[in-house]
Amino acid sequence: MGKPRILRGAILGMATGLIAIVMSCSVDPDQFAEWRTYQGDPGRNQYSTLDQIDRENVEHLEVAWIYQTGDQREDNRSQIQCNPVVVDGVLYATSPRLKVFALDAATGKELWSFEPFQGSAYSDSLGVNRGVVYGEAGDDRRILYTAGQYLFALRAASGELIEDFGTQGKVDLRVGLDRENEGLFVSSTTPGAVYEDLLILGTRVSEGPGPSAPGHIRAYDVRSGEIKWIFHSIPTPGEFGNETWPEGAWKTAGGANSWAGMSVDHARGMVFVPTGSPAFVFWGGDRHGSNLFGNCVLALKADSGERVWHFQVVHHDLWDRDLPAPPNLVTVYRDGSPVDAVAQVTKSGHVFLFDRDFGEPLFEINEVPVPPSDLEGEEVWPTQPLPVKPAPFARQAFNRSDITTISPEAHESVLKRFEGVRTGQQFIPPSTEGTMIFPGFDGGGEWGGAAFDPTSGTLFINANEMPWILTMVDVGGREHRLTSIGARVYSVNCGVCHGENGEGDQQNTYPPLTDLGDSYSQDVMMQVVEEGKGFMPGFAFLPEAEKRALVEFLFGGFDPESGASEEAEDLPGVPYTHTGYNRFLDQDGYPAVEPPWGTLNAIDLNSGELKWQVPLGEFEELTAQGIPPTGTENYGGPIVTAGGLVFIGASKDEKFRAFNSETGELLWETRLPAGGYATPATFEVNGRQYVVIAAGGGKMGTKSGDSYVAYALP
Repeated sequence: MGKPRILRGAILGMATGLIAIVMSCSVDPDQFAEWRTYQGDPGRNQYSTLDQIDRENVEHLEVAWIYQTGDQREDNRSQIQCNPVVVDGVLYATSPRLKVFALDAATGKELWSFEPFQGSAYSDSLGVNRGVVYGEAGDDRRILYTAGQYLFALRAASGELIEDFGTQGKVDLRVGLDRENEGLFVSSTTPGAVYEDLLILGTRVSEGPGPSAPGHIRAYDVRSGEIKWIFHSIPTPGEFGNETWPEGAWKTAGGANSWAGMSVDHARGMVFVPTGSPAFVFWGGDRHGSNLFGNCVLALKADSGERVWHFQVVHHDLWDRDLPAPPNLVTVYRDGSPVDAVAQVTKSGHVFLFDRDFGEPLFEINEVPVPPSDLEGEEVWPTQPLPVKPAPFARQAFNRSDITTISPEAHESVLKRFEGVRTGQQFIPPSTEGTMIFPGFDGGGEWGGAAFDPTSGTLFINANEMPWILTMVDVGGREHRLTSIGARVYSVNCGVCHGENGEGDQQNTYPPLTDLGDSYSQDVMMQVVEEGKGFMPGFAFLPEAEKRALVEFLFGGFDPESGASEEAEDLPGVPYTHTGYNRFLDQDGYPAVEPPWGTLNAIDLNSGELKWQVPLGEFEELTAQGIPPTGTENYGGPIVTAGGLVFIGASKDEKFRAFNSETGELLWETRLPAGGYATPATFEVNGRQYVVIAAGGGKMGTKSGDSYVAYALP
């Protein structure tokens, strides 16, 4: 492999059409003057060699321009999670309602915009998009991006659809999964990875207790949209890993998808894919086994999808421990010699480090025993892998001594709930009495990814330290059946997001359903149930009688007697659902655990040692009371520059900050128009360095926004 493969790819691309800008993972100063790919480079290292902005002058940063997309939602439920790309002085990014647009990167002036769902039910979308793919070959320059269930191809110069790509410029991601997929939810939120003339793409699928699509990995021809290869993340008979599932499970099992993005080593011709949980994510009584290739780091041949190696980070996942970000392709030193490696961050707050060619761990990994489950039919995998080094970058257990002491009242309110929950270690199985998930469902590490400085071998990762409580609900067997069909359909399919009684979720991502008659007719609600809307998947797979019973239940004020369909005698499916994704908070809404509640961390990947850890974010009202900065929950990742700086938004206090990459000292901060829950980018135009971040807000109860804000020196 090596250099001849890059040369062959370049010749093939010029001969046949569009290819990516082929970039290796070595540090080439010219390579990083722009931000040509999602997370900065194909190795997803969120690093820039630009150093005009440095530790000495960063305090002088000022707003260079602000661009407003004009399509935020007024109910504070829209977000922007996009990490923009910048090529030849043009910035490409997406909006709260999934428009894609091009700006003059030096001024913020709009050049064009494209709206994917104008005039359709999706035009009020609450979905997210984390970025776009740019590619070129000669005069053929195009943008590939996903919105909902579609992959679009646009002309980079004008934003017009490329009509000979797919069907009139788009490809339906529900098609081509090698399995019947009628009515199941398939979407994509994170940019794919380009290798030669292929776009390698993962998807988001349902992981709930109902039917779910498989999360197979596919490669599309970037010119035609045709599927060129597929990797079955739930293996079929005769494929490696099929025996890790029950016989025939490949026909119906879902999940094991890659929603977080992936990394490419062009020199080796390899793509590195992180995968998520099999479905149903919290009960696996119908999927006994380790369930390959769920929760894996996958190394595939990029031109064919053939497996090279894999490592399963969680066996038979019951804790929603999806791998949340693309692996970082890094170079570390062992005994003075460089080793190309793969660093994978996890929701549990770990970093797994592997040799890039063969997948051998570079630090010891132990299989530790875990407790059994007392849920009917469940068979917990007896051990789980944990690396000895690096040490976790988030706490691993919530014990009585960890209960918050920010006030006596807070301590007392948390203690009452704490006493009834199973806690004290990682990998306690889900239970009907309640199981502590700590770090919580949103990490530890999250989709913002980690930044890697190749000059120091340091990995920078932000972390949440928020406890969540998972409580299972027994809905199986006639003796446990809810009064009506509608109530049970709601409990299994809807209550996990909208709450047991339709009260909505803590973050306002999923709205309350208690007054639907004020906004919807029953006919319109039936359409929403079938097709989905925003973050909500469609439930077209439900039998007609069950859908009617569900709508009757919703409009019946959640009366357990409403929605009693005579046509649906009994309901198949799993015997459990759960009460939703619930943070463990005190009486005032602060996390139940002692601070810090959010951190920024620097890890030396050569030694495996933590270099520094600092709180990320603060609650100003607590600081005013004399409580040191606690950190906050945070979404979106860091970037690191040759100027010695780590830039990050992410925090609930809606600020954008720059830290000294060597010491963790805070050097600069500013307040954004809304929360910067996205990974920033940095680039140079006409000799001037800019740093830009999306300020879309809309998470953690904060207001929504519609801005991209760029900063530069005067």
